[in-house]
Amino acid sequence: MRLSRFFIDAPLSLGEHELPEAQAHYIGRVLRMSAGDAVQLFDGSGQEYLGQLLEVGKKSVRVGLDQALAGQPDSPLHIHLGQGLSRGERMDWAIQKATELGVNAITPIVSERCEVRLKDERADKRLAHWRQVAISACEQCGRSSLPTIHAPVTLAEWLKATDADLKLVLHPVAEPLVSHAKPARLAFLIGPEGGLSELEVEQANAAGFQAARLGPRVLRTETAPVVALSVAQQLWGDF
Repeated sequence: MRLSRFFIDAPLSLGEHELPEAQAHYIGRVLRMSAGDAVQLFDGSGQEYLGQLLEVGKKSVRVGLDQALAGQPDSPLHIHLGQGLSRGERMDWAIQKATELGVNAITPIVSERCEVRLKDERADKRLAHWRQVAISACEQCGRSSLPTIHAPVTLAEWLKATDADLKLVLHPVAEPLVSHAKPARLAFLIGPEGGLSELEVEQANAAGFQAARLGPRVLRTETAPVVALSVAQQLWGDF
């Protein structure tokens, strides 16, 4: 039987802990776990903890942690994904799969052909939702650290701020992606539904991004990061 594994948004250590309300509700009311059940917890620091539930109430859960383990190491390749902002499940899918594939940071990009516009309170809610998508992906895939999910920015802002040894922008009519010298830090730019405009690709080129394509077929915005990150981890990372 697989051990239940949860992210706790608070520092962990050996001993007894009362879990935050959200996790307590999920463990006690949704999963209906009970005292004595074994759990594995992580707090994003890279450390993992084994223990068991000591008390499961309607509003609180206490856990006893009695063993500390080294968590799953991050890929040696640090990847920052600039993902064109897309609608609903497509953006969720891209963030979920990018997390599973070891990306370190994700920035939603507002570009010319974006059909989504987020402002103020709605933007805050989406950012919290995306972070939870990444947390759930980490819990499922065994990852011990969380990727940073940045607030959406314009393409121009992201291009100006992004620093990496190798910068790639995916484009369906560019030359195929070839193996470069192994970078320590990689930045990937992927367009939204409808892709990046030619002007935006030129802007990316001017900021040091090389245009590349992944095979002969045009990939959807939520498929492209899965393929791109898989290729990058195979070439330079931990695949």
